[in-house]
Amino acid sequence: MLKLRGIEKSFPGVRALNAVDFDLRAGEVHALVGENGAGKSTLMKIIGGAYRLDAGTLEFDGKPIRWSGPAEAQRAGIHVIYQEFVLFPNLSVTENITKGHEKRRFGLIDHAANQRVAQAVIDRLGVKIDVRETVANLSVADQQMVEIAKALVHDVRLLILDEPTAVLSEAEVEVLFRVVRDLRASGVGIIYISHRLDEIFTLCDRVTVLKDGQNVATHAVADTDHEGLVRLMVGRDLASYFPAKAASVPDAVPALEFRGMTVPGRVQNVSLAVQPGEILGLAGLIGAGRTELALAGFGMLRRSAGEVFVAGRRIAAGNPAAMIRAGVGFVTEDRKGQGLFMNLDVARNVTGATISAFAQGGLLSGRAEID
Repeated sequence: MLKLRGIEKSFPGVRALNAVDFDLRAGEVHALVGENGAGKSTLMKIIGGAYRLDAGTLEFDGKPIRWSGPAEAQRAGIHVIYQEFVLFPNLSVTENITKGHEKRRFGLIDHAANQRVAQAVIDRLGVKIDVRETVANLSVADQQMVEIAKALVHDVRLLILDEPTAVLSEAEVEVLFRVVRDLRASGVGIIYISHRLDEIFTLCDRVTVLKDGQNVATHAVADTDHEGLVRLMVGRDLASYFPAKAASVPDAVPALEFRGMTVPGRVQNVSLAVQPGEILGLAGLIGAGRTELALAGFGMLRRSAGEVFVAGRRIAAGNPAAMIRAGVGFVTEDRKGQGLFMNLDVARNVTGATISAFAQGGLLSGRAEID
């Protein structure tokens, strides 16, 4: 179905892919793994038409191809579902699924016919989603299913899934796996990108390992194991998967403490403390209140009760700036909406939380930011 040979791609100062070979068979789930920066995303975008290759060949159905862009790849049946979904949040499920391929009657959009099309592909996926619902109101898992439904409407033949389970609950992962298996059984070729090795052994037929922009190995999943994959990914044997734990200081003043945190309808009277040198895990299913607790603690979500202390000092509610000044950082799950200034450069994003440190006399020093 798909064959890539000698693929090369460079960006200023970076050789992202170096003579990479890769192939995919119809009705196969082929995993693509590697450390961050190994070249997985670049290869995915070349296959999906978002990037043009610098050298090498790409064949689809035995024919050499150089995509002019993602639209041409989609017309050929290749669809990529990125971690950041490409959906219209203010439109309905039906409108998202049929966008660009709307059925018309007397020159006007036939809403009833489009709803039938959308319902048919949702039914094929075996999930319960109201096709009249606005996409912004759906869970992340349901939004992902809408993305897959879009691909089915376009007669998908090759589907690329980029870290598809990153924010799914265990039950939602099982639904996704069932859908992937059904697509494989229907002859769709699937490239599955994940850092979760357990998923590779549960779902995939073959696995390719990228390291530093090169293909270091391709194996049948049945012929390898966790340790072998990790060794290929990092280039050495690992005595342990994680470094030795640093000693915490149990009797010290907590580095961070929440007392009686309450967000109506989401979090009820939660208290916790993180000691210096300690990593505290916060677990729970989607909807359990993990994100809301973190947002409320950092001051980004209104709470009805509770106190926050940093190194023993109480921080006023609803004051992210005070948390930053106290030395607390927050990496949000919503990178686009809450974590990054998408229209600004990297330097401004890095310095945004401490911008005053780069100003003199009320003027911002761009050179100081870059340095």
